[in-house]
Amino acid sequence: MRVAGITIPKEKRIVVSLNYIYGVGPTLSKKILAKAKIDENTRTKNLTAEQEDKLRMIIEKEYKTEGDLRREIMANIKRLKDIKAHRGIRHMKHLPVRGQRTKTNSRTVRGNTRKTMGSGRKVETKT
Repeated sequence: MRVAGITIPKEKRIVVSLNYIYGVGPTLSKKILAKAKIDENTRTKNLTAEQEDKLRMIIEKEYKTEGDLRREIMANIKRLKDIKAHRGIRHMKHLPVRGQRTKTNSRTVRGNTRKTMGSGRKVETKT
């Protein structure tokens, strides 16, 4: 079954399968299924064509997903950068944006990843 350009898995429960769509999480998938009057425990492969169409209509008409949502998020970040807001500046510098500490954590954001435990040690030269 394809919804919003994404092929969702057939063997999983529909409430889990909908999470494969960007912008649809666990809470939203439950709301969508309640609106479509479909049981959460139904497997994706067991849906009728009518139920599939109803799901597709609800997701594509009422919610922003996939490309539209990604474009909106990128536009919001670009706007913050253009007006030189604090969050925009943090995005520009590739630092954590939401108030996390940076003295010890945020290695992945700063590009300072350490793969192994003894990475901070000095290299011993054998003479």
